[in-house]
Amino acid sequence: MRSLLPLALICLFFTASPVHSITHVCITAQSYGYDCQEFNVLCLSQSFGFMCMIQCLSMPKGDNFTRFDGTPPEMVITEDGYILGLQRIPRGRRCVGATNESIPKKPILLQHGILMDGFTWVVSPPGEGLAYALADEGFDVWIANTRGTRSSRGHKLLDANVDAAYWAWTWVELAKFDLTANVDFVHNLTGQKVNYIAHSLGTLTALTAFSQHKLVDKVNAAALLSPIAYLKHMTNLVQLAAEFYGDQVWLRTLSFNSFSLCHGECSLINYPMNPIGFQGNNCCLNPFILDLFLKYEPQSTSTKNIMHLAQMVRSGKLSMYDYGNGSANLKNYGVVEPPAYDLSNIPADLPLFLGYGGMDAISDVEDVERLIDELKIFHQEGKLTCQLFDDYAHADFVMATDAKERLHRPLIEFFNSNEHSN
Repeated sequence: MRSLLPLALICLFFTASPVHSITHVCITAQSYGYDCQEFNVLCLSQSFGFMCMIQCLSMPKGDNFTRFDGTPPEMVITEDGYILGLQRIPRGRRCVGATNESIPKKPILLQHGILMDGFTWVVSPPGEGLAYALADEGFDVWIANTRGTRSSRGHKLLDANVDAAYWAWTWVELAKFDLTANVDFVHNLTGQKVNYIAHSLGTLTALTAFSQHKLVDKVNAAALLSPIAYLKHMTNLVQLAAEFYGDQVWLRTLSFNSFSLCHGECSLINYPMNPIGFQGNNCCLNPFILDLFLKYEPQSTSTKNIMHLAQMVRSGKLSMYDYGNGSANLKNYGVVEPPAYDLSNIPADLPLFLGYGGMDAISDVEDVERLIDELKIFHQEGKLTCQLFDDYAHADFVMATDAKERLHRPLIEFFNSNEHSN
């Protein structure tokens, strides 16, 4: 029996009746490269009629998030043995009935944030979802999934459900191995430099990788949404826990294994453990889309990763993982204190777009503007674009209903203006 987990929202439409034209549904699905053989039409009664969406049923065994043409995702193997699922949207609506193989598309890699996976980028329908907007604009869209999430739980030797060693990583390894493997894969397959869009934790891995001159010869331009380099001014229950509980308390409470906010299905009323609730006062989320999102998110990360982020809250620094004592740090780093990342090493000619929200409780304005001030010191004029969205919080950057004009348009203009920039 096939899983009923939605691949994506292919179409969102309004109608006076929950019955909708099958022809219209299939055309919409096929325009994004879907096999339209199996689907459900889901409708909810609204005051203005029925709000409907398409739920794809083409899922392989193992509950893995499939590629967007209904086939299994690409499998990317990292240097340290993790097996990652990488999805691709083969074409946008402007290419219905044609593949346009003769026209090279600009590859772009989307990286989700913490406690999420690639589903984040496609939960909103065309007209609202960034992945669809990019496909419609002719980009070759690739969607990454961090180790430990539902389609990236494989390993050459370790079992995520049994071996604690599988979870012995933080965002340092995500930057060193996952990001590198995904960018290399897309770069090698397409033969082009890769554009990069990240949200939340995905911005942290990019900044640290770029600061070590990794991938900068393969990345054309990068957009960082809700960027994280510093977490000193984060304002939510996670911040309070990080401030008042040391690493040993985290370990005794959670164990050195996987970490998940919700066991089973989350709900909007399950606050404060609702993963949306601690992100700030999001202005522009559709409850229908958010409810779907919370059926399949949040995803797991490692306890060690949470501990590392808590260290950033307490220290106000951007440093490698602190093992808790000088001898352990000395063994791992050759120095007593965990080394700090130097953002001044990011190439000055690498085009960067930073979008941040005035209501974000994770990527706080004060922390982001500290990052921006550091980047401005050495970045070339015209290579750093910063935009504050006063009413946006953390989740708005990936699910806001008004993102098409406010966010997607400036992002697409940024990448188009920086085509083959370095």
